[in-house]
Amino acid sequence: MSAEPAAPAREVAEGAEGTELAPLLDGAMARVRAPDVVVAVSRAGRRTYAAGGTAPPPTVPREELSFALGSLSKTFTVLLLADLVHTGALGLDDPLAAHLPGLPPRSGNARRITLRHLATHTSGLPRVPRDLVPGALLHPYANGYAGYSRHRLLAALATTRVRHAPGTRWHYSNFGLALLGPVLENATGTPFPELLDRRVLRPLALTSTTLGTDPGARRERAVGRRGDGRTPLPPTDMAAFAAAGGLLSTPGDLLGYAEAHLDPAGGEPAQALRDVQVPQLRRGVPHRRETHTLTWFQHAAAGGPVLFHAGATFGQQCFLGFHPATRTAVAAFATRHDRTCAVVSAGYTLLQDLARRPAQ
Repeated sequence: MSAEPAAPAREVAEGAEGTELAPLLDGAMARVRAPDVVVAVSRAGRRTYAAGGTAPPPTVPREELSFALGSLSKTFTVLLLADLVHTGALGLDDPLAAHLPGLPPRSGNARRITLRHLATHTSGLPRVPRDLVPGALLHPYANGYAGYSRHRLLAALATTRVRHAPGTRWHYSNFGLALLGPVLENATGTPFPELLDRRVLRPLALTSTTLGTDPGARRERAVGRRGDGRTPLPPTDMAAFAAAGGLLSTPGDLLGYAEAHLDPAGGEPAQALRDVQVPQLRRGVPHRRETHTLTWFQHAAAGGPVLFHAGATFGQQCFLGFHPATRTAVAAFATRHDRTCAVVSAGYTLLQDLARRPAQ
């Protein structure tokens, strides 16, 4: 058996608060084991980056690579949904069936699913369609999403039995978020990639964020690895699940995205940035309840809550969180996906540590 790769060393730290943050960044970096690691912090608009890894450095600085966001993409899709709600194009409590005409869902519960249920993982839909499960069990590193068409996605909805009455339980669902793609297209008559670019990416100046299918993407992509930290994996094609997990972004762009939530400017999608931070539900046993907004997980922290989301593909993981009370954001990336990678827990711990320190 090959030896476990060593934790990466911090190669860069830059920004007005670099000296103050250095010990915390070193601690976060030391926890993560991956070929490429980037940890980025924004404090009151001032940014600091740290990067390293067990692999030889790529041809560009690691903090300039384009990383796969996986499920963190969901926050962009729900922000787009909230923006379209604000413009009156659709409503959060519209029935899903109203935006997928000609596709009668199988059961009464399915007919009661609303767009809010899809966004908040309370639709009762399973994590993935049933026809994806056998392949995932037999071939865990094979990308079952590749080539999964919109027609197949909608056909799966028509034959899926809803697990419980919509709105009564929380159950994480890539399936439900993926359906927001065709819903938003039907409501506006605009393809999802164009709609996302026009109403979210361009207004927020996220020039290095794109769907993985975009042929115009020019950034060098980070290469994901298996759990051994060595075996490279191809980019993850999310096909019809693009709305649930298909975005790529850079550390700088992701900090800019978080900063927009911390301080929404005037114009679009300012109101949507506020709306997606409003708590929608709480779940769990009394002593370990979790609060969820329209798209973010929310936990208690010093001075006020932190909001966060994580993402993973077959070979990469990432984390983004922010603390409004101190105007702090943390983004973390790793080109490895297994339980020992620890990039999500490292990013979350760093965010909580920074929440306890007033920003200078």
